[in-house]
Amino acid sequence: MTPVASDATTTLQPPGRTAARWLILAVICLAQLTVILDNTVLNVAIPSLTENLGASTADVQWMINAYSLVQSGLLLTAGNSADRYGRKKMLAVGLVLFGVASLGAALAQSPGQLIAARAGMGVGGALLVTTTLAVVMQIFDDDERPKAIGIWSSVNSLGFAAGPLIGGALLDHFWWGSLFLVNLPVAVMALAAVIALVPESSSRGGELPQALNGVRAGGTPIQARNGVRAGGTPIDLLGALLSMTGMVGVVFAIISGPVTGWLSGRVLVSAAIGLAGLAAFALWELRVPYPMLDMHFFRNRRFIGAVAGGILVAFGMGGSMFLLTQHLQLVLGYGPLDAGLRMAPLAVTVILINFTGLGARLLPRLGTPGMIVSGMSLLAAGLAAISLLGGDSYSGMLTGLIVMGVGVALAMPAMANAVMSAIPPAKAGVGAGVNGTLMECGQGLGVAVLGAVLNSRFVALLPLAAAGAGSLPAALARTRTEAERRAVHDAFAAGIGTSQLVGAAAVFLGGLVAAVLLRRAERAGRDTGAPATPAGAEPSSAPAE
Repeated sequence: MTPVASDATTTLQPPGRTAARWLILAVICLAQLTVILDNTVLNVAIPSLTENLGASTADVQWMINAYSLVQSGLLLTAGNSADRYGRKKMLAVGLVLFGVASLGAALAQSPGQLIAARAGMGVGGALLVTTTLAVVMQIFDDDERPKAIGIWSSVNSLGFAAGPLIGGALLDHFWWGSLFLVNLPVAVMALAAVIALVPESSSRGGELPQALNGVRAGGTPIQARNGVRAGGTPIDLLGALLSMTGMVGVVFAIISGPVTGWLSGRVLVSAAIGLAGLAAFALWELRVPYPMLDMHFFRNRRFIGAVAGGILVAFGMGGSMFLLTQHLQLVLGYGPLDAGLRMAPLAVTVILINFTGLGARLLPRLGTPGMIVSGMSLLAAGLAAISLLGGDSYSGMLTGLIVMGVGVALAMPAMANAVMSAIPPAKAGVGAGVNGTLMECGQGLGVAVLGAVLNSRFVALLPLAAAGAGSLPAALARTRTEAERRAVHDAFAAGIGTSQLVGAAAVFLGGLVAAVLLRRAERAGRDTGAPATPAGAEPSSAPAE
């Protein structure tokens, strides 16, 4: 049987630069910012929700977590849908869903209604996260793409910093529903701009990967399954279900761990279900001739290095945000809004470096491995500086925040670009889903691991009067004298410092591993005369370990 040639890898190659590309980038960054803000803005509304909706602690947790659970579970499926049905179309659908669900959240009259609306926002958010990055890959060429991805990734930092501030400002003047109602004009403006400006692209109904289009890598003909001939593929429904089950199980375990304990039945069962789902997903994707995520990508050293580095950058960011918030509020004594303001230098540094294009200009000089190891080393140095210099005052912390910002600005865009460039252009949506999944998993692991280190160190250093307490409030409730309360606070501060040092070490070592893998991939590409991103070709041509 003669192999059928596939143009899937050239579907997205533009004949020239899109004239309105920077305006399009501004539009999709606005859409992306809305998604990120909704991940952070709700935290400041918890007292209002408890009072006005009669929400219990469990209700509030589900209001916050329903969004993250649904979004993380749908990232790969959303990316695959964008590749199959069109990235512009799915971007527009995501904006509509997000806007309608935001209206439902603003008008909710009960905790159950708000939880359902938040879940609907998670569906729209998954489509927006994947399609925005896929569109960036589509409209920018190799020369401009690093700067564009840098600007896109800066929106994440801006959202994390601005969320609590915007939420606090709205609650000072309006009711809690304004947190969601403000999404409507943004969604409408972005939808109009997307329809008018963004060009459509897709992988033409979901073609088989080149190595699987009519012939397996190695020459073995593929037998059509489920009545589908080579050259066209059905929707991978089982793969979508397994990926959703796996991601929701893992993320739910990570979310529940700090609340119920890492060895509680809820955490262990959900983690087991999640890991089993992901393992089943990987096995299914290896054997099915029309995979949602081609597992052969994991034979590409560049892809593996980018994945490893991406998880650890997100690990450092998620864990550090978790620790910094507690450091500012529980150790240095700032309120929620003051704490948010004092974390802003990190986001401002990221934005300045990426919007000025400094990171993009350094990339050709340092190369992707050099950018990643430099950025992650600076991120680790910033965490260590906060641990060593910021224990008693904000001035010491400020230096660490700025250094962390420089590190994030260098490493995160380079990592996203490495992940996306290691995947065929026709699978840009799936690549964006992989990148989003890495961020979700890495941030969750950062909170889980560094939170566990914090708790372990804190419990070990508690004075005898508070022995056995599992949290700072519980420990303070057992104290009787000012000396005991001071000892409890000192124990917590020491736990924070130790966790930050552990996070710094993990990020630094991860940066070295990722850089080594990426350097080996580039060297292997030069030795064989092949490009350094062979995942865009047949899976069998990717250099294996």
